[in-house]
Amino acid sequence: MGRAFEFRKARKFKRWDKMAKTFTRIGKEIVIAIKEGGTDPTSNSRLRAVIQNARAANMPKENVERAIKKATSKDQKDFKELIYEGYAPHGIAVLVETATDNHMRTVADVRSYFSKTKGSLGTAGSVEFMFEHKCHFKIENTGQDLEELELEVIDLGVEDVFAEEDGIMLYASFEDFGRVQAYLEGNDILPLSSGFERIPMDTKELSDEQVADVEKLLDKLEDNDDVLHVYHNMA
Repeated sequence: MGRAFEFRKARKFKRWDKMAKTFTRIGKEIVIAIKEGGTDPTSNSRLRAVIQNARAANMPKENVERAIKKATSKDQKDFKELIYEGYAPHGIAVLVETATDNHMRTVADVRSYFSKTKGSLGTAGSVEFMFEHKCHFKIENTGQDLEELELEVIDLGVEDVFAEEDGIMLYASFEDFGRVQAYLEGNDILPLSSGFERIPMDTKELSDEQVADVEKLLDKLEDNDDVLHVYHNMA
């Protein structure tokens, strides 16, 4: 098992545990997907993936339908996806993915969080190179032989395959998302969920007191409605 497994194990149950926050994030992703590729999931792979994730998060069907309807409304504002980079206290690299309809508001909020917690907001590219951009898929565990499955998907760019309690995870490079998605669907394997993650290439050990300092920043960022994901290289 590789770095993706260790990273996921450390993050599981740690972030995005608030259901309302998760539904808000998925709603934004539905809007972005529809603005990009339309309302038909069969021809819009990004929307198809978001709907799968909504099911995995137990988001009620009526909530999904409401978000789709809202996305097609002429009053719906466009969300712009922006990335912010910086350092938390004790030299921890932090990468923040956002979706916002007011970038001035969002950057002001993010800057204030870094400042108030003794961190520093950096420039584009200042920490992104420290993370690998990966895509992942969770599929149902029906007793497959993991080694055989890995051999089947390795040519698609899949780098890591491992079992969890609620499914089997496949990790590949960000660029290989479409290939892996097409393979799974072409073989009648419906992903339980899918998405993207940024995995730190190296992590930094901190004391409990230092971890608490960094958590203050992470909590502020993740409580912001414009923030989709927060990544860091703290062990």
